Amino acid sequence: MDKENKIIIILILVICLLMGSLNKSTSYFFNNETKNIVIKETSDPMEDYLIGVIACEMPASFNEETLKSQAIASRTYAYFLKSKNIEPTNDTRTQCLITKEKMKSIWKEDYDFYYNKIKSAVESTKNLVLKYDGKIIPAYYFSMSNGYTENSTSVFSESYPYLQSVSSEYEKENINFEKEVTIPKEKFCNKLGITCNDIIISNVKRNSTNRVESIIINGKKFTGIEVRKILGLRSTDFVIKLNENDINITTYGYGHGVGMSQYGANYLANQGFNYEYILKYYYKDVIISSIN
Repeated sequence: MDKENKIIIILILVICLLMGSLNKSTSYFFNNETKNIVIKETSDPMEDYLIGVIACEMPASFNEETLKSQAIASRTYAYFLKSKNIEPTNDTRTQCLITKEKMKSIWKEDYDFYYNKIKSAVESTKNLVLKYDGKIIPAYYFSMSNGYTENSTSVFSESYPYLQSVSSEYEKENINFEKEVTIPKEKFCNKLGITCNDIIISNVKRNSTNRVESIIINGKKFTGIEVRKILGLRSTDFVIKLNENDINITTYGYGHGVGMSQYGANYLANQGFNYEYILKYYYKDVIISSIN
């Protein structure tokens, strides 16, 4: 390679750097025959991972701004885990994740449309994360609120200033907001480890977001979170009705309640609000900036 070509290559690379084109998903090759630099886009593991996460965690039919909000929240949570030495791309326990093959089986003839829709949401928010005081936050999210999001202390025993309760009334019109489940009386008692003669429910204590904080069933005290986990309920905002042979439990909302409500976010997006407004509504006083 002569001196003139070396100078040209250096100049091109400097220009690319100044334009922000040099990143881990771009490779540069010198073609000796044409004397040109070949720029090749390569796969970014984190961004590819996020497509699988969003496809699993959120309906692909949601508004584009909602998908962007989810992309940033999921990316933020993934990088937060990495800061704790947990590799999210190898651990499906941290965020739900599905493969392209699974997407094809779910979306069928709509696969290309939905895949590209999610991919666009990921690419248009590339590298963007949520930070508070310069640090990446644990950007928790859930499906549907009961009218309010939950304070972080009620679920995770840690107080985060950006994960405080906010009103999220929009989900109440959703067909899946209120759900009823019927459990045979004996199964109900066995799961909770209580005697099954006359069931007595007392001292139902609710917190400021109307979720059950604690409850006593046949003299045994449970937290709302414990009851939800043991019985597999959709949320901790529940009402128990005792019948002769079975138990009816009505739940409101879906999920732990902390952070961004996905259905609430979609309502806001459908009202014309963008991802920045949505994220700053559910995560108080955060900034949206590049991971770099």
